[in-house]
Formats: sequence, structure tokens, C-alpha cells
Amino acid sequence: MNILLVRVSSLGDVLHNLPMVADILRHHPDANIDWVVEEGYVSLVRLNPRVRRIIPFALRRWRKSLGKKETCAEIRGFFKAVREEEYDYVFDTQGLLKTGIIMGAARVKKGGRKVGLANGSEGSGYEGVSRIFHTQSIPTDPRTHAVARGRLVAGAALGYALDTRPDFGLPGLEHANRPAWMPAGDYAVFFHGTARNAKKWAPENWIAIGHALAPMPVLLAWGSPLEKAEADTLAASLPNATVLPKLSMDEAVSLARNAALAIGVDTGLTHIAAAFMRPVIEIYCDSPKWKTEGNWSEQIINLGDKGAPPSVAEVLAAVKQLRGMA
Repeated sequence: MNILLVRVSSLGDVLHNLPMVADILRHHPDANIDWVVEEGYVSLVRLNPRVRRIIPFALRRWRKSLGKKETCAEIRGFFKAVREEEYDYVFDTQGLLKTGIIMGAARVKKGGRKVGLANGSEGSGYEGVSRIFHTQSIPTDPRTHAVARGRLVAGAALGYALDTRPDFGLPGLEHANRPAWMPAGDYAVFFHGTARNAKKWAPENWIAIGHALAPMPVLLAWGSPLEKAEADTLAASLPNATVLPKLSMDEAVSLARNAALAIGVDTGLTHIAAAFMRPVIEIYCDSPKWKTEGNWSEQIINLGDKGAPPSVAEVLAAVKQLRGMA
């Protein structure tokens, strides 16, 4: 059986789609699974060795040069790659017009099915027009967890129930490399940055946690000039903190994967650390905890909720609990 997964972005959403692979192969071990994903997240999907073929999608880059011949040739090449294989099932678990178009372009065998979401979850960017490309639309509860949504869609189409915790298919720590900029021993990482200000935790809170962790090294990651400035401000008040250089996607994944403790707001890199089963404290300030909380490991502690950020005392208690497990 040949299966194509269409989940192109964003970082956290691609990550949360990974358990579909293990579920499908647990029930259909001979299945071949391909995946269409934004080119910036190819390296993340590649970490799962059970994905046979990855087809890079570059819409974010193509949009900047749609009139150029080279871009048009790339787009044609992309759709040719999507149509190379005939699939038994094509799953679109994003539910957008752009992912529906990709699903529409894919070829299915006689009797094959194109399966997607009948509805979005609360606060999602679901686009109902995507259903015109479906053979089968699977309804889910509007408050379905981001990890469960894709798993439920595949289970409903392929005839199995979910009876295991999510398996992200990621390699264990024993296979991890440590780049030269990474401390040789244990370190904590703060994923303090996020695009939406309301999701951020107050700088003085991070500083208090950093002091409490001393002398343990604290690494500060950033993804934009504003986040770099925020990291510099935190580091100026923390003798044990280091502002990292600009990291590639592979390096950022390695940072999350090797952390002895990761503390972060609701953002992709925090969820990556959780998917690698690291000791993680997820901080929710202005997004609903039910949607993305790490609920598959006792080493993940979720604090706060939409409109109710956690206190420093709550986070310190969680740090004590997780460090006691180490």
C-alpha cells in the first residue's frame, strides 16, 4: 500500500503529524509512506527513517519570484514529483486550499481515496474549500489535540482505533551529535521567543528561573533580530547564560534533542524537545493548553493556559520535580 501525507507547515504542526507514520505502519507494516512538506522542514521529517520519500514544497520561496522562469520550472517539477507515484491513500491533515490543491494533483489507484478533515479545530486556519478535493472527509471534535487530529483521520480511513501513546519515530539520544558550540555536560535551554507577544513569558520570570538553575549553563536560542535582542537582555542578567549564534533547523533540533532541561513557551522548538522525550516545561500564556500540550511523557510538565500564564513559583516547582527524576 502506498500512502502520501500532505502536511506542509508550520514547524510544530509538521512535528505533530509525525505519529501518523508509526500508527499506519503498526497496522499496515508493508505500507510505503511519502510526505509533502515545506522545504525548510524536510530535515525534521527526514529524522523519521520510516518515511520513504520526502517531496519538498517551496511555496514560501516561490511567492517571492513567481514571474521567473526558474520558479515556474521548479513548480512544474514539484507537481511532476507529486504525480510520479499512484497512491492508495492521500491524506491532507492541514485542511487549506494550498494543501487541497496538492492532494488534487496526486494520482490515486482505482478505488484509492483522498482523505481530509471535515472541519477545523478551534482557532485553526482551516479552509472549508479544501473539502472539494476529498473523496472522504473525516469529522473531529473542534477541541481535538493537534497530535491526535491526524492520527484520528488516518485511523478512521484505514480502520483502526488509537490505543497507544503517540510515537514520533525520532532517533534516541544515543544517536545524537553535539556541535562544537554545545556544552559537553548538561545544560538547560530557554525557548523564550515567539512571533506573538501575547504568548511570551515576562523577561523577569526567565531571569528568576535562570538564577535558580545556576551554575547549570542556560542556552538562549533566537530566530529573529527582536528575539536576539531579548536573548541579549536576559543574558546580561544571568552569569550562567549564553546567547547562541543563529542556528539552522538541524542545529535547532539538535539543541532541543540534547537538552537536560528545556523550558519554553508554546512554540515549535519547545514541542520538538517534548517529542524527543526530554525533560520539558511547556509554558502557556495566550494559547489553549489542550491544543498542543505534551501529554505522552511524565517528563513533560504543562503549565498555564490561555490568559493565565504560570507563576515563577509554579515553574520552579516543575524544575525541581523534573531534576529529581534525572
